[in-house]
Amino acid sequence: MFQSFLNKVKIIFTDRQLLARVGFIFAILIVFRALAAIPVPGVNPASLAQFLSNNQFFGFLNIFSGGGLTNLSIVLLGVGPFITASIIMQLLTLMAPKLKELYHESGEMGRRTFNQYSRYLTVFLALIQGSALLAVLAKQGIVPMFPAPQAFINIVIVVGGAFLMMWLGELISEFGIGNGVSIIIFAGIVARIPKDVSQAIFSYDPSQLPLYIGFAVIAILIIFGVVMITEAERPVPVTYAKQQARAGYVTSSTSTHIPLRMNQAGVMPIIFALSILLFPNLIATAISSSSHATLAAIGTAVTSFLNNQLYYGIVYFILVFVFTYFYTAVTFDAEAMSHNLQKNGAFIPNVRPGAPTAEYIGKIMTRITFFGGLFLALIAVLPTIFQGFTGNQSFAIGGTALLIVVSVIIDLIKKLSAQASMREY
Repeated sequence: MFQSFLNKVKIIFTDRQLLARVGFIFAILIVFRALAAIPVPGVNPASLAQFLSNNQFFGFLNIFSGGGLTNLSIVLLGVGPFITASIIMQLLTLMAPKLKELYHESGEMGRRTFNQYSRYLTVFLALIQGSALLAVLAKQGIVPMFPAPQAFINIVIVVGGAFLMMWLGELISEFGIGNGVSIIIFAGIVARIPKDVSQAIFSYDPSQLPLYIGFAVIAILIIFGVVMITEAERPVPVTYAKQQARAGYVTSSTSTHIPLRMNQAGVMPIIFALSILLFPNLIATAISSSSHATLAAIGTAVTSFLNNQLYYGIVYFILVFVFTYFYTAVTFDAEAMSHNLQKNGAFIPNVRPGAPTAEYIGKIMTRITFFGGLFLALIAVLPTIFQGFTGNQSFAIGGTALLIVVSVIIDLIKKLSAQASMREY
């Protein structure tokens, strides 16, 4: 196994095309980190640092911005609007038959049109989120209360930064390896590690040692759990019938299996759930100080609800579980798998080809997704539970970041291994 791993690493560094893809990812990430260092005009760094340290909501938002919120950079929204737009468009396919036909049955041109609609929606959501976020920060004294023309320019800068991040993510997905959105979030989290480690060392308090040990135990549990559910598979036996060859030979029937992953959705349920939680919280925070009494009451109620650790944990758990099923339904097509098996002369023993095969595979996928989604949701809320006992907000933020990092690394390793295997054979 170790020798096979070394051979794949060698292929990665000797294959020019594969090396170019890896190099392209690093080049895009360098551009992204350079953009994350350019602040919006008029930022008060001291007030911003104090505000972020005492606010869990903006700590999670900082994860989605890839660390862009730390400096209040021009890409402070990150890929959040694009993720929210993608969720909304995917949900609309379940309610609008024309959109579903456009996405699933209209080929490559249909998907391009669908993605274009997602981009338009991204701009609209970035406009709302950017306006709300800058309004909240202005009321906190982090950015000045600019007059309307200057405030509009800042909003345009922020919206342009979000659209640029979406474009960079799509470039990574197309010309690099892996999911570009996940890699950008991953890069922002990893870029904060040296700073967080140095702060932990300088602020070390021996009396807090049990908390450090507890966080280390939770980190190990998260890593173990994510690796376990990502690698877990349910093999479905498949038999290929005898076939008549051109030269008159008859090929014997062969048996193999289809590996169905327990966590088909990967890290996307976590990202989707956080995105859904962050968007209403941001809008509610912005309108909670509105001069309109009704809007202010609604904003305060929503903010209070989501800031309650018990309610937040329950909603977070449910969203992760539901989005595991949702994303699996979007990415896994049992009917297409059944059609491909029948087309290639393969069948599942004791199951009739066609619709019965699709129904059988769908039932298996539903059962294993239940356990995968349940385990993933438990791992996701584990740091929040620990925070409830300790009162330390950094545990929930750090645990979620660790969960995303581990999932993205596993996904990248799998895709790099698949690319290396293709070139090896």
